[in-house]
Amino acid sequence: MIKNKKVAVVLPAYNAARTLEQTYREIPFDIVDEVILVDDFSTDNTYELAQKIGVTHVIKHESNKGYGGNQKSCYRKALELGADIVVMLHPDYQYTPKLIHSMCYLIAHEVYPVVLGSRILGKGALQGGMPLYKYVANRFLTLTQNILMNQKLSEYHTGYRAFSSEVLRSIAFERNSDDFVFDNQMLAQICHQGHAIAEITCPTKYFEEASSINLKRSTVYGLGVLYTSFRYFLSKTLRVKYAIFEQDAAQ
Repeated sequence: MIKNKKVAVVLPAYNAARTLEQTYREIPFDIVDEVILVDDFSTDNTYELAQKIGVTHVIKHESNKGYGGNQKSCYRKALELGADIVVMLHPDYQYTPKLIHSMCYLIAHEVYPVVLGSRILGKGALQGGMPLYKYVANRFLTLTQNILMNQKLSEYHTGYRAFSSEVLRSIAFERNSDDFVFDNQMLAQICHQGHAIAEITCPTKYFEEASSINLKRSTVYGLGVLYTSFRYFLSKTLRVKYAIFEQDAAQ
């Protein structure tokens, strides 16, 4: 705990057996109280390995629910366990668990309710092996989103995030997509309600075992991001109502 706040780390996993143990061993258990892994119907032994290495809560989907569907299960379980701070960390070791301290302390001391680990702050993205087309797309989408959503984030596409439980309970994340655009919809919901977001520099690693979506899926994701941002813009400027932004739909 930090300041009597319960900390949970959630690991949305799919075929993560090759990197799971390395990720898990770096989680700082001096402050982390619960670890939750949701296996999204992997074809490898992710579920069995998670149990073997001591993950406290292991959930296995009986069918593949998608990246967003996986996170929904993660957050539901974290809130059920009474977590005050929830850190979402990919178990593919692309992001270092060593930043969990910094992210959680910002929330525990009520400096910010949401913290993102940004690959773009500094020069770590390309040096860490991010493909050039992904970097260019990241910069284009982020610029467009900042304009449409009146924000100043360095990126919206990191898979390393920490939230206060109050933020998670205030947004209708269950209404979001089960696909990769879920992450972006969550940030749009958070911004829509006026929650402040902090960013810290996060080194990243691209390697064979790290998960990454292909060009086709990336294109679908990019279009979903733009669609979400335009809906945010219309909601704020013209008061157009969308279910994902309705506070009465919250958890």
